[in-house]
Amino acid sequence: MTKLQEFKKLWISEKTLNCLEKKWFQTPSPIQEKVIPLLLKWGINLIWQAATGTGKTAAFGVPLAEKITEHQNFTQSIILTPTRELAIQVADEIRSFLENKNINIVTIYGWQSYEIQLRELKKWADIIVWTPGRIIDHLDRGRIKLDKIQYMILDEADEMLNMWFIDDIKKILEHTNDNKNTLLFSATMPKEIINVAKKYMWNYEIISIKSEQNTTTQTEQLYFNIQRKDKLEALCRIVDTEPDFFGIVFCKTKSDVDDVSSKLLHKGYSVDGLHWDIIQSQRERIIQKFKSKKTKILVATDVAARGIDVDGITHVINYCLPQNPDAYIHRVWRTWRADKKWVAITFVSPSEVKKLAFFKKITKTDIKLQKIPNIEDVLKSKKTWVLKQIDSTITNNSYQKQIPLAQEILEKHSPESIVAALLELKYENELNKTKYKEIETTKNRISFYNKNKNSGYKSSKYNKKFDDKKKYERQDKSKSYHKGWKRKYKKY
Repeated sequence: MTKLQEFKKLWISEKTLNCLEKKWFQTPSPIQEKVIPLLLKWGINLIWQAATGTGKTAAFGVPLAEKITEHQNFTQSIILTPTRELAIQVADEIRSFLENKNINIVTIYGWQSYEIQLRELKKWADIIVWTPGRIIDHLDRGRIKLDKIQYMILDEADEMLNMWFIDDIKKILEHTNDNKNTLLFSATMPKEIINVAKKYMWNYEIISIKSEQNTTTQTEQLYFNIQRKDKLEALCRIVDTEPDFFGIVFCKTKSDVDDVSSKLLHKGYSVDGLHWDIIQSQRERIIQKFKSKKTKILVATDVAARGIDVDGITHVINYCLPQNPDAYIHRVWRTWRADKKWVAITFVSPSEVKKLAFFKKITKTDIKLQKIPNIEDVLKSKKTWVLKQIDSTITNNSYQKQIPLAQEILEKHSPESIVAALLELKYENELNKTKYKEIETTKNRISFYNKNKNSGYKSSKYNKKFDDKKKYERQDKSKSYHKGWKRKYKKY
């Protein structure tokens, strides 16, 4: 147990430490180190502002494993999450801390059979992990009582607000007892969350913990200046340049998801789309295919991708910029793994240049300008991949059964003709230059919006026109344009 010395200092029992050791925990994250003792010793009300990847599920899951007692005939804790996938993920994580206890955890969410849910609720349910819409339904029908709970946890509270669950959350809180401990997690801290805390939480504390792991050390963050009409072509080139591509493409709306995924599918890519208008059974199949890497590309909206825990992600593509810097960070952090690196690429259209400059300033990250791979680069990468496949087949000696046929063909044709013919049969479409379209070049104007001119790509013609303050002030049109930009992003 020498690996878990730091966890021992947090007043965690040996039973739970054994569970942590099985899950390969070694040292607590900053949020775990600060929060677990608070919940174990004093049981206070807390609001945590913490990014994805900071270990917050274990931060409340470990204290629950310690505090929840066996053989009770009432629900002791409820956990609210915005999505079905996150609910399952949280339930599985907490269950892994309770291997040595007879504690029943029930997961209930929309699109699940009522018969299954009623059967689970008739048993004792020590911990229930819900999505807000379905819990309201059961409360209205009098199927559950929440008047004796010890802990109420709201995970990803800001996302629940974005999904218009605020009224449901208030209604649920009104059905609970006053002497509970309420724990609220949020990546951002909008005023609605503070208003809920003031009304429904007593003596709460706000803890803001930033991960010590900087995304820039784990992520190569790049952006492409590109016209909107060329985004799909750029995406295809990125995927084709990386033979091992396995990633998530983020879009703003479900119509964007449908459009991008259908066009990629038509081009022959292994792709699925995910948004909230997809029925639950189909969502489950899509996510399972992606987790098992039967699908290489998942096109999704932000909310639909919540709670998808997948190993081995190589790329995160922002097909469109998100609404705010926090959402950008959350997209990039969604695939965080301590021992893995990946690439985050953002497509920036001319109308989004100012917005990206603002994101760079707020997030304090160096998002570097990158040239879109040209057609020759893509074909060169593909040819390298073909050569590796051939070398691998020869090295593994897996071609022996084809030798008789090869000898027969060699009697009729030269080796060069045979190899060329086989490449044409196997890789005709892959190595076809005409399948790619030309991409319109776009000038990079982001340096104008960066205070540090060395941090962005310099366009000398543009900077010469606007760097001189007096000239800038004489250009009324540019001046009003700049003021309009400031007003637009004042809300951030």
